Amino acid sequence: MKIKLDENLGKSALVVLREAGYEAERPSEEGLAGYPDEQIWEFAQSQGLFFITLDVDFSDIRKYPPGTHPGILILRLSNQSREVVKQTLSKIIKEYPLETIKGCLAVADESRTRIRRPKT
Repeated sequence: MKIKLDENLGKSALVVLREAGYEAERPSEEGLAGYPDEQIWEFAQSQGLFFITLDVDFSDIRKYPPGTHPGILILRLSNQSREVVKQTLSKIIKEYPLETIKGCLAVADESRTRIRRPKT
């Protein structure tokens, strides 16, 4: 599964995903460093990439309804330190392999993950 990390996630998140077997890239690796969120989002969508971000703007289900994109995981963390991001992301992908939330809008904090699935 291919994943696009938002620019607000560091290399440590990339390492967690790659060690779990995912093909993950950051915007800086594809010449998109400094681009606005909308352009990074459009690029991810055009490539069919699952998107992971710290940006809660992506939690608006009216703008990003489940089933209309490859999937979004928002890490809504009170502490966004590298270590907390790594621990939380590791926990999420163990509990919910990203393939199982493809097409969904998921919001996770340090203790739980809420998943909005496409309407069937």
